[in-house]
Amino acid sequence: MQGLYLVTPDWDDTAALLAYTDAALDAGARLLQYRHKTAGDAQRREQAEALLALCRRHGVPFIVNDHVQLACDIGADGVHVGGTDASVAEARAQVGPGRIVGASCYGQLELAIDAARAGASYVAFGGFYPSRVKRYEVTTQPAILAEARAQVALPRIVIGGMTPANAAPLVAQGADMVAAISSVYGAADPAGAAAAAREFVRLFGHG
Repeated sequence: MQGLYLVTPDWDDTAALLAYTDAALDAGARLLQYRHKTAGDAQRREQAEALLALCRRHGVPFIVNDHVQLACDIGADGVHVGGTDASVAEARAQVGPGRIVGASCYGQLELAIDAARAGASYVAFGGFYPSRVKRYEVTTQPAILAEARAQVALPRIVIGGMTPANAAPLVAQGADMVAAISSVYGAADPAGAAAAAREFVRLFGHG
């Protein structure tokens, strides 16, 4: 795992969601997480299935935030769980050994160590910077990346107010992927989303 980790916003406009996501995937995003905290069950499944089809065309893994059963039902590549979702062990047991299970570890190395032991595929730290989408109680310190590299043999994802500029030092300190929402989906149009995605991709020498 390396590169831009794209996370969707709470958009009800499925056509716009697909257009922006398609542009960002075409620009080189390496993983997509479907996250829509306010969607109803029918809308969530409709959007998830459409995004999964899009990811299949681009050859990019598709994971679902929180809703483990939905991920299993539609054949997604995995799930991402946070502190108030199913545990990593529960998610791993439900999706099986061959799928991705990501874990939010906030600013706590202990959570990352526990997640690794429970079967996580990667650990996500953040927020590092103020976010327009999520509200964090604490600010994660960059030093956690070096600490995690020494103690957790899993890819390290960074999230929280990411821009290409402020993500660069975190990549230099060992972040394997940068998760972005607003920096991509906040663009004026899909072309702008693609341009933003390419800036993130260049951080990893892929662009």
